[in-house]
Amino acid sequence: MTLASPLQAGDIHLDAPKEIVELIQPTLPDEPGTPRKMREALSETLATEGYFSPQIEFSESDGALNLKIDPGPRSLVTTVDVAVDGKIEAKTRDMLIAGWRLPVGKAFRQDDWSAAKHDILSRLLANKHAAARLLDSEAAIDPESRSARLTVHYDAGPPYRFGELQIEGLDRYSPELIARYNRDLQPGDPYSEEKLNALVAKLQATPYFTSVQANLDMDAGVEDEDGGTVTAPIRLRVNERSPHRVAFGAGFSSNTGARVEFNYHTPNLFDQAWSMNSGVRVEEKQQTAYVDVFLPPDGKNRRHSLGVMTESNDIQGLKTSRQAFGAQRIEQRGSIEQRLSINWQDETRQPDGGDETSSKALVPNIMWTWRKVDNLLDPHQGTVLQIQIGGGAKAALSDENFVRLHGRWQQFLPLGRTNLLTLRSELGYTIAPSREHIPQDYLFRTGGTGTVRGYAYQSLGVKDNAAVVGGRYMAVASGELTHWLDASWGIAGFVDAGDAIDDLKDARLALGYGIGARWRSPAGPIGVDLAYGQRTGDTHLHFSLAIPF
Repeated sequence: MTLASPLQAGDIHLDAPKEIVELIQPTLPDEPGTPRKMREALSETLATEGYFSPQIEFSESDGALNLKIDPGPRSLVTTVDVAVDGKIEAKTRDMLIAGWRLPVGKAFRQDDWSAAKHDILSRLLANKHAAARLLDSEAAIDPESRSARLTVHYDAGPPYRFGELQIEGLDRYSPELIARYNRDLQPGDPYSEEKLNALVAKLQATPYFTSVQANLDMDAGVEDEDGGTVTAPIRLRVNERSPHRVAFGAGFSSNTGARVEFNYHTPNLFDQAWSMNSGVRVEEKQQTAYVDVFLPPDGKNRRHSLGVMTESNDIQGLKTSRQAFGAQRIEQRGSIEQRLSINWQDETRQPDGGDETSSKALVPNIMWTWRKVDNLLDPHQGTVLQIQIGGGAKAALSDENFVRLHGRWQQFLPLGRTNLLTLRSELGYTIAPSREHIPQDYLFRTGGTGTVRGYAYQSLGVKDNAAVVGGRYMAVASGELTHWLDASWGIAGFVDAGDAIDDLKDARLALGYGIGARWRSPAGPIGVDLAYGQRTGDTHLHFSLAIPF
């Protein structure tokens, strides 16, 4: 039945191959309109997938529109002619043409055609050829022969080199501060979009600037004497952050309860570009005041910091107060981050039902972290490994001789497109004659978010009267399977096991297991878990930001 009048709105029944139904259904209008207009719209949609001679039939019955579509044969790419002109190395030109992403024999799709054109242009722009452009392109379609003949023409332009860095927007800081972060982009280097973007990202991540923009000033470029390469300056525009920031906040942790916090920050302490972060945090189980000062990278790209803090807490029947100060140096050695630190701590503690004792320790510590993951904030595949060694000596301001060893491992294993298996383990051992006279920071307690779920925070440890205190041994293992329902939400099932003890003969892992929800936030996946602790028979709710250490 041929229809000439406007089609009635209502149910639309599609009779077409499955892949065509999936393509067409999202584009169907609420008001179909005339058959001619609808046929034109459907033909345009099918053409984007390479179907240029479809048969489309309409009919109406029982108030519904019946739409039968035979897409016909798909057009294939029969010839490809890619030309790249300009001052470009022959090897580079051949590599670009050989890597053309829509080759002969492949089905023609509009998205693939656009992506293939953009791919070569973006590769030219990314390395040396900052002025590259697409001159013209054509996809000649012959519906009768079901063929697509592709022609693309680029002008690579001249190769570019980086010139001098020209900085705009500096008021409180000197260009030397920028130079401390700029280790890879130097005058005379071949232009690289990746290097330029890396400099912007580094500066944007510092506490000094609210925004950073960088571009190659091609209008100011100067052609070399050989007439081949152009050297152009880099224009870097920065907006400095306010010299003083004050913040108030409130929140809740499943480990330490509700909290309120005051924070003061300045990025330019003593006009030296030293970043100071200070604050007071009051939680139900813990109260902290701190001041940290972070220095810009030194000539070897090492970052130094100093800090002082005072803290008191009441966790699992153990009241603790401590004062500490320390210094740290962070250095990247290839794929390994190395942290050297020295900390002095004076601690007073009192278990419920026990006597008050005090401990002092001066502890040098070294920590190595190796990360190889596909995404630091939301990893789907890879490994994170961390090892640290520290200790104190009676001969150097400590009340006890000890060596503390600690290691963590996390593995991310994708299982298909929507499932992620996360494995985690943690081991700790403090080598010492006994746990007495060693501050709690250098012993081990576990339980709670990020360790053994199903148990209260730091409830797994050594019994001392009515309190739980740290022991010299610790082990934790965990397995978690997350199924992502869509791009934002997922569900997880997990099993955790672990304990902290003071004697190996007491080794007996506490088991916890449960289910949880995951949400991909801009800061990384946020988790809410309901877990059952088999040892105690209790159920606990845990909140976490599920990113690797």
